Amino acid sequence: MTLNDLEVGSSAVITEVGGEGNLRLRLLDMGLIPKTAVRVVRIAPLGDPIEIELRGYSLTLRRNDAKNIVVSRSEVLI
Repeated sequence: MTLNDLEVGSSAVITEVGGEGNLRLRLLDMGLIPKTAVRVVRIAPLGDPIEIELRGYSLTLRRNDAKNIVVSRSEVLI
């Protein structure tokens, strides 16, 4: 399952960050690293972008970029 598949209010833990080259490095630099808990805060009315919360801050990602982040569901409270 990817970050793109989560619904509003769902929490998960990042297990793998995909992508190639600069995209992968950019995602890692934003704090999207394995074993990090994330929660989907909201999704834009037209479905893109999505806002997530991780490590104490909010981050907005395009759905296309979120497809590169593999997560596993959890009951982690953020």
